[in-house]
Amino acid sequence: MNFYNEDHNLKAILKKYFNEEFISWATRELEEFGELCANEIDQRAIHTDREGQPRLIKYDAYGNDISHIWVNEGYKQTVKDTYSRGIVGYLHKPIPELGIKGNYIYSYAQGYLLSQTEAGFYCPVTLSMAATFLVERYADESLKEKYLPHLLSTGETELYEGATFLTERQGGSDVGANVVRAVKEDEYYRIYGEKYFASNAGQCGITTILARIEGAPSGSKGLSLFLVPWKNEDGTNNGFTIRRLKDKLGVRAVPSGEVEFNGAKAYLIGDPSRGINYMMEALNLSRICNAVASIGIMRRAYVEAKKYAENRPAFGQILTKYPMIQETLSKLASIQEVQTSAVFNLVALYDRVIGNENGTYEEQTLVRLLIAVLKMRSADEAIHFAHEAIEMHGGNGYIEDFVTPRLLRDAQVLTVWEGTANILGLEILRLFNKMDGYPIFKSFIEEKLFNAPKSFIKESEIVKKKLDELDEVVKYTCSLDSNLQTYYAKKITNKMADLVEVVTAIEDAKENVRKEYIAKIIIHERYQKDELNTEQLHLKYYDDIVERQERQEKQVRQ
Repeated sequence: MNFYNEDHNLKAILKKYFNEEFISWATRELEEFGELCANEIDQRAIHTDREGQPRLIKYDAYGNDISHIWVNEGYKQTVKDTYSRGIVGYLHKPIPELGIKGNYIYSYAQGYLLSQTEAGFYCPVTLSMAATFLVERYADESLKEKYLPHLLSTGETELYEGATFLTERQGGSDVGANVVRAVKEDEYYRIYGEKYFASNAGQCGITTILARIEGAPSGSKGLSLFLVPWKNEDGTNNGFTIRRLKDKLGVRAVPSGEVEFNGAKAYLIGDPSRGINYMMEALNLSRICNAVASIGIMRRAYVEAKKYAENRPAFGQILTKYPMIQETLSKLASIQEVQTSAVFNLVALYDRVIGNENGTYEEQTLVRLLIAVLKMRSADEAIHFAHEAIEMHGGNGYIEDFVTPRLLRDAQVLTVWEGTANILGLEILRLFNKMDGYPIFKSFIEEKLFNAPKSFIKESEIVKKKLDELDEVVKYTCSLDSNLQTYYAKKITNKMADLVEVVTAIEDAKENVRKEYIAKIIIHERYQKDELNTEQLHLKYYDDIVERQERQEKQVRQ
């Protein structure tokens, strides 16, 4: 089994964005990584989830508080296998074979493959990406010189994983309520206080945090960004105490703890008045990672459901002979491919606009809108896909011998991490009110419709009608006071997500007839699901969407 070789949709997406030299190199790398993820890393993930979860070793033999986090040897090997392939490093330094830096599309392709087998470990990778982004973009030269080589290591020096400790007990999503203090001392600061949900605790070489310098104003604008090494120069603990590790429902591979700062040495990053702005940039990067993890889980859930249905007899015939099963598989395949396409379209835009810092105001606003919309929708779908895979397996789907229970447990956190649906809805309202975001989003949808294939005139009219409906909701919402606007935030975001999916599917329909069929199913699922489906679209196109793809994948495996 090879997660890359069997995913023809991913291959087609990457060919759209990579030149011939890069795609040749990336194909070799992703083929190797895809096989590793589907086999060795998958076996390690099973062990970590069931028996080898991180453990807190609180004290040494002499009773000293060492707050050491133990991880199993297989997990350590997955760390080595993943970072050595440049999932973080090649975003900021040249790929030796090519002499050029990598890009977010390639990094997220790696993350997509990894998430199909170990979504828990993709969390530390995400945190490392975010912390490295902050250091590379905003830290002074001395901090970059000291820490970037370790954060970017692909094996040539000691690796420092990164972290972003943000959540505090009293604040949660309300970051402005944070109270962790930073006290100036010589050329650095000392940090005091607690971070209540600190993922990658004990495994990170450095963490980036928000803290309030003494005398700074209250609220989010008074927060500054700091780099905090986990250890001192002599290898001793840098003023950290881990109270306990969280006993989480899923993503058990990542150690998430309650961390107390007892005078930890820290270094200011950038302008002290812009800490919250810097961290929100990193948060948007992490939200894309969240969406990538979601489409990865969706892909694995679909593959497991399809594989089981193809081999399971019931009532005298194989499951895939039943129309209800064909409907489910057609729907899952279509939604997963379209959301994967939408996410990678976003990544390409992010790479150009944010990664290379050359986008217009409108493009920067659009990126932030699409991040919120796709993060929310893909996280919801990851849970739904895991549920569908369990149901396809029947009772077996509920048994830990199969991957399906872990997929559901790991998927559940994706609706919470990096912002719940409520928080993302508030972000949409903020972008509408402060950055005039809605006309920008509307223009994006209208441009996609203008370029739709002529064979989709009828479907385009349906989408235009739905855009008009969104217009009405947005206009009404904007007429209300700011508190009452929040009632409509998620409703607006879901309508936006439907539109993004549908126009993505219509745009992809230009590629081939199979994509045309997928687009028709997506339009049905989002706008016509409650109508009597006399055309039986899912059955009509089943062979082209599922079976033809399956035959291609079997040829690859042979």
